[in-house]
Order: sequence, then structure tokens, then C-alpha cells
Amino acid sequence: MGIMMMLFGLLMIIVCICSALLRWNQMRYSKKGLPPGTMGWPIFGETTEFLKQGPDFLKNQRLRYGSFFKSHILGCPTIVSMDAELNRYILMNESKGLVAGYPQSMLDILGTSNIAAVHGPSHRLMRGSLVSLTNPAMMKEHLLPKIDAFMRSYLSGWGEFETVDIQEKTKHMTFLSSLLQIAETLKKPEVEEYRTEFFKLVEGTLSVPIDLPGTQYRCGIQARNNIDRLLTKLMQERRESGETYTDMLGYLMKKEDNRYLLTDKEIKDQVLTILYSGYETVSVTSMMALKYLHDHPKALEELRREHLAIRDRKRPDEPLNLDDIKSMKFTRAVIFETSRLATVVNGVLRKTTHDLELNGYLIPKGWRIYVYTREINYDTSLYEDPMIFNPWRWMEKKMESMSYFLLFGGGARHCPGKELGISEVSSFIHYFVTRYKWEEKGGEKLVVFPRVSAPKGYHLRVSPY
Repeated sequence: MGIMMMLFGLLMIIVCICSALLRWNQMRYSKKGLPPGTMGWPIFGETTEFLKQGPDFLKNQRLRYGSFFKSHILGCPTIVSMDAELNRYILMNESKGLVAGYPQSMLDILGTSNIAAVHGPSHRLMRGSLVSLTNPAMMKEHLLPKIDAFMRSYLSGWGEFETVDIQEKTKHMTFLSSLLQIAETLKKPEVEEYRTEFFKLVEGTLSVPIDLPGTQYRCGIQARNNIDRLLTKLMQERRESGETYTDMLGYLMKKEDNRYLLTDKEIKDQVLTILYSGYETVSVTSMMALKYLHDHPKALEELRREHLAIRDRKRPDEPLNLDDIKSMKFTRAVIFETSRLATVVNGVLRKTTHDLELNGYLIPKGWRIYVYTREINYDTSLYEDPMIFNPWRWMEKKMESMSYFLLFGGGARHCPGKELGISEVSSFIHYFVTRYKWEEKGGEKLVVFPRVSAPKGYHLRVSPY
């Protein structure tokens, strides 16, 4: 009896301490003029609820506090905006003190010169460098030939009725394709070193920035350090060789006729930007496109017709060129519809550079604003039958220029690698649908937040077309 009373007393003390901590943390962020909302625990805030419950957590908060509320996620006090018009204003007004503001874990791991971390002249430098690597001339002469040769090889020899985990295949494919464009001279053991460290790095970018042994954050930091070591060695070897290289790293290191001269640290951050930014969007879009096409035979029939027509006018071994990619109108529509319906990117983060008024509230300097674009994708006032996969809706050219089209970001932060990513997905789809037919093994669950994924894999039974 005495032990029970002690345990009960201990439990009551713990409840009181927890209640006091929650109340204290709420009081810390109860400045006059802030939007309503809850802040959760000290340090951790509401990160666990945000990552585990995702859209449901945000919907519940919106029901309680409206479409503009405060929270504390991923180590930062954050305002969540779920209003379409306000979101567009935030994205289009970086000059008014609404700069990119990604979580501390992402900034620490991807680097302080990463395009998501800089603004003003530094952002113009890093963005200009990226745009110069992916302009139409580079696409035509260097990038697309490499992408085509890689996809042709990667998608060859899949055995008759072979079962493949397309999630793993597209992840591996996207990473290898990007790494090949960055440094085409890497040998297989070196590629494996980069791959091992990169996948650890990705997991660390969406974590609470607590530097303790065994945490995803610590593993992510260590992986970044290891990738820096590999890149430093590679850059030194290239400088000592005196040779000219025509891959992305070669152009980044080039001193002559280079408008965007970067330091070694900036080059390494830029390499990570290229690897990281395209990795998830391209791999998930590729996987989910196959999922939606499988579930909608009419769309698959139309898409396959488009790709077979391209093959009919080319020799069997003739590669895709930029004109072929541009001619894939329905494929582009499928990519947009996949990105919208799967919501590959849930939202973007901004940070206030000074105290500013927004939506009638005073937002303190240094707070993050989470521009949550997911719900826009399912807004019935913007999309007819938004929960239905309908790529034909994108065949109207004006759709891509609508103010609510935020699949690739907006304003000065519009994705500079948009057309490169579309070309990669289009090339993958081309060689897949012209070579194979497929069916699902079935019963595998898809998770949509914070990343679209199939926890147990997405398995397809593949056979020659």
C-alpha cells in the first residue's frame, strides 16, 4: 500500500512538472500581437506531432485556430500559413523581410552557402551558378545525353516477370543519375561511398537539432563531413591532373569564362544542393507516376502512345534529345498531376529578417513561416474533382501559369532545376513504358508525410512489353 502511494505521488509530481513546462513554454511565446496556437514542449515543441500526424495535426490546428497559427516545429518557433493568397504573397516578397528559412538541422547539414540558406547577393550568386549549369545549352549538349545513356542502361535487362521494389530502384536511380552529372569520372567503390553517406545525410535533414550520439542529427552531420572529405580529395586530384572536365563539378571549378566563381566551400554546398534537391522530388515522382498510371489504364494508354510515336521515328539505339522531351506534352501533364496529387513537396519555409506585420499579426524577427501548400492541391475551387488523377487538366497551357501553381515553389525561389528534373522523370518513364508492362504485388501502404514513401517498399511484377 505504501509503495502504491509513493508511485501515485511520483506520478502526480511528474504530471505537475509536465503541466508546468507546457504552461511555461506557452507563456514564453504569448507576446501581444502573435497569432493563436500552441507551442508544445520546451526545445522539442510540437515536432513529434508534426512529423507523425502531419496533415491531420495541421488540419486540427486550423480547425481550432484558423488558417494562420503559431507552433514550434523542428527546433524553431513557427507560424503556419494555410491561406492560398497569403502564401503567394509570402513567396513573392522576399525583399520585404521574408527570406528562405529552413530548419536548423537542414542548414547545418546542407551548409550555410546552400541556396536555401542564403539571400540577397549570395542567393543571386548561388542561383546564377545553378541556372548556368541547367540552361538549355547545357541540357542539350551535356546533361540530357548523360541522362539518356544512364536511363537506357539502368532500365535494361530487367528479367521477365522479375519483381522489383520500384521505390528502391527510383531512389538509387535518381542518386546515381545526379552523381554522374556532377562527377562522371567516379569509380564504383567511390560511388558507393557517396551513396552510403548521402542516405544518412538525408535522414538527418528533418530532425531535431540535438547533437547527441546516435541521433539522426549527429549521423547527418557526420555524413556531411565524410562527403566533404570525399569532395575535397576529388577536387584536389582534378586540380593536380590539369585536365578539363565537362561535368557539373568541372564547370563549378572552372576559373576562365565563369561568371559565377565560387569558393571551395560554396562548390561543396552547391554539389549537395544538386544531389539533395532533386533526389526526393525525382525519385518519388517517378515512383508515384507508375502507381497512378497503373491505377488509370486510360492515362497509361495515352502516355504509352506518345512514347511509342517517338520511338517509331527514331532508330532503335538513337537517344532522346531535347526536342523529344519538349514533345512529351502528355508526359509533362502526368508529372504535374502526380506532383499535385501525391504532394511530393508539402510546403516551404521562410524566415523573418525583422519584426513585421502579416495578416494583422506582428511576427517577431527570426521566426519561421511554414507556407503549407498541400491543401491548395486539393482545393475544389481551384481543381475540379481534386482527389481524382486527371492529367488531362494540365493540357491547358494556362494551368502552368496560374497564381496558385506552386508545385515548384514561387518568386525568387522558383526551382532552378525544374526542367532538369522533368527531363529525368520523362526519360525514366520513356524507357520504362516502351520496354515493360507491370502489375502491383499489392497490399503495400503508402505514407504521405513528412515524405511520400512506402515503408515496406512498392513492389511491381515487371515483364517485357
